[in-house]
Amino acid sequence: MDRTAGQIGAARLYPHIEPFDRRKLAVGGGHTLYVEQSGNPRGRPVVVLHGGPGGGCSPLMRRFFDPAHYRAILFDQRGCGLSTPHASVTDNTTADLVADIERIREALEIPGWAVFGGSWGATLGLAYAQAFPERVSALILRGVFLGTGAELDWFYGGGASRFWPERWQEFCAPIPEAERGDMIAAYHRRLFSGNGRLERQMARHWVMWENGLAGMDIARPAASASDYARAFARIECHYFRNRCFLDEGQLLANRHRIETIPCQIVQGRYDMVCPPVSAHALAEGWRGARLRLIPGSGHALSEPLIAAELVSVMDEMKGTL
Repeated sequence: MDRTAGQIGAARLYPHIEPFDRRKLAVGGGHTLYVEQSGNPRGRPVVVLHGGPGGGCSPLMRRFFDPAHYRAILFDQRGCGLSTPHASVTDNTTADLVADIERIREALEIPGWAVFGGSWGATLGLAYAQAFPERVSALILRGVFLGTGAELDWFYGGGASRFWPERWQEFCAPIPEAERGDMIAAYHRRLFSGNGRLERQMARHWVMWENGLAGMDIARPAASASDYARAFARIECHYFRNRCFLDEGQLLANRHRIETIPCQIVQGRYDMVCPPVSAHALAEGWRGARLRLIPGSGHALSEPLIAAELVSVMDEMKGTL
């Protein structure tokens, strides 16, 4: 159900805190993950799944959780952030990431935890919960992305371009017209060309298109650092070229596996990256799910009303987690 801005309230982010534990965890395939824990070492555990694929975690992601109550576990997925090898797509699939989450849980000796994820993090959270429902006490999802062809076609096939034609024009500019029928494939060829200069150049275009539509602020987005942009673009394009390594419609078809798990969904009403239709489809008929459509908000985790609502959700759940 839609809510007005006045009903959402003015919840504040918790103050920045440093992790009480940082470590590297080898997970196979030559990959080592950066993992951190913050908050209360004896608190209710919640694993935080960043977006992308390819985005990496950030200090902002710790600030949605009352540090007196929650034990927040953040990690950089394969190839991202402080995980190594950087920008690698070898042995980097959805199944690999789901297995990594379970390896982290086992390494930290956590019997079960809540799963908090947005955008691609919501996709991965659903995939993990469907694989290990007995380990998940609750799902908290933002900006739902189900990894379907329709969603990818919306963002990379011209749907979103109807609202942002000038930014779509910039995104298409480096690609010859003959290749524009499949922008993901066209970018993939260049992001994996072996030409470092070309890869960095194309990565900036890829990231600018997504960042430019993530929030309600229509100002031109700033360019990302080249190393971050290259990792983000390569990994994201790799996943999207492979349809997120999911069967079409898989996450909705397997929803019955997680319908006993309580689920809170926070969705921007004007999300151009992951339109609300996916969140609505996920929540429809799921008695344990609550869909919160946030007015005046887009996709980004930093959107003020979305951030406030996520803090409120986690505060409300302190009585149940």
